[in-house]
Amino acid sequence: MAKKILVVEDEATLQKALVEVLEQSGYDAIFALDGEIGFEMATRELPDLILLDIILPKKDGFEVLKGLKADPKTADIPIIILTNLSDISSVQQALELGANSYLVKADFHLDDVIKKVEQTLLG
Repeated sequence: MAKKILVVEDEATLQKALVEVLEQSGYDAIFALDGEIGFEMATRELPDLILLDIILPKKDGFEVLKGLKADPKTADIPIIILTNLSDISSVQQALELGANSYLVKADFHLDDVIKKVEQTLLG
């Protein structure tokens, strides 16, 4: 069965591209356009991995991350942060809150995302 990946990204073009490349790579991709819906979907769908933006409407990625890591049902789901915030303190904060990894949007190509997803899922 295909691994389920939740993409929480409010930028529609990037979100569509991510979902497309994940599906082409054999994953079952689902998505949310804001942090509130992303959090609800994560707790309902229990995906195998979450790609999470930091700057989101309604609930930012830090809040979503904190909430998911505090809930025993979702605490073990690996989370990769996708962000435009390349400053070290944001990255450090995300990692301290329990993110497994991060990608800075300006620096990555879609194949980098697939590589990072595969590395994270294989542990």
